[in-house]
Parts: sequence; C-alpha cells; structure tokens
Amino acid sequence: MRNKFWAPALSASIFCIAFTLSAGAAQAQSAAPASYKHTLVVPIKTSTGADAGSATFNESKNGKQLTIAVKLKGLPSGEHAVHIHQNPVCDAPAFTTAGGHFNPDSKQHGMLNPMGHHAGDMPRNISIGEYNTGEIVYKVDYLTLEPGAPNSVLGHSIMVHEKADDMMTDPTGNAGSRIACGVIPASAAQ
Repeated sequence: MRNKFWAPALSASIFCIAFTLSAGAAQAQSAAPASYKHTLVVPIKTSTGADAGSATFNESKNGKQLTIAVKLKGLPSGEHAVHIHQNPVCDAPAFTTAGGHFNPDSKQHGMLNPMGHHAGDMPRNISIGEYNTGEIVYKVDYLTLEPGAPNSVLGHSIMVHEKADDMMTDPTGNAGSRIACGVIPASAAQ
C-alpha cells in the first residue's frame, strides 16, 4: 500500500526539481548582459555628397578584436590616411565639425610615436589605385563596438584624408585635408 502512494509522489518531486532547474537556467540567461550588434556598415561620402564607399565594422565574438574593412571609390589616386574622429558629424565641405582624432586616453598621434597613439589612429594608410578605388582591412585590439565602452567607435566618425599619415607627427600625422567622411551612429541597433 505504501508503494502506491510513494511512486506518484516521487514522480511529482522529480518533475518539480526538473522544472525548477530549467526555470533557473532561463532566469540566469535573462540576467546575462544584453548582447550588442557585432557588425555595422557606415556609408562614406565626399565633401560634395557623392558616394565614396563604406566602412564595415565587425567585432569578434569575444570582443577582443575589431575588424574595419574600408572600401573606397571616386577618390584621388595615392596614399590616404584613415582615422576615427571624435564627433559623429560630417558637415561638408571641410568636415571640421568631426573634431580631432578619437583620443579617450589623451595620447600623442601616430602608431610609431613613442608617446603612444590615438585610439582613432589606424595602423596603415589606404592606397587608392589608378581606377580611383581602394580597399584595406584593419584588425585592431584597441577599439570596440560595445556601447558605452570608453574605446567604442559608436558615436564618432570615420575620416579619409587627402594625404598619407606619417604615423608620427602630432596631432594629425601631416595627413592634410579631410576629403571623405562617414558618421558612425551612437547605437548599433540589433
């Protein structure tokens, strides 16, 4: 007689434990930090508003490397500096409203500068060929797409300059005028 009541009670107890464990796992998942979009495409325009290409920002799943693929067109042949600038504004014709280079750590300019480099400095120049197009891929560990992070590119701009960056001279690397700009939105909405 005892076994008749015991078996249903045991089954009910096992069900309750399993339900509690799965509910706890679901609650733990919802308590995890919200993820953010790991890819963002930013259009780049010339000072006349013409399409100059794009920059695709793609963060690794672990958040330790940001890849920036820049594809440009319609720009003068030669070597050109690419930087992340402080403000998310690209007012033509000179793009000066974009401010200086993104520099949250107050460092000097240039990847070869012994005083450090701006967070907005890229490690190489882009080469625009005879057909006025060029592509480059940067892989950096000092920038992120994480909202609110001090080194996040969100809420800034990407700038192409008329000349090459010498990677040393503070504050701009002697890169010359700003010839193309793209606004990086403050949010990488999912």
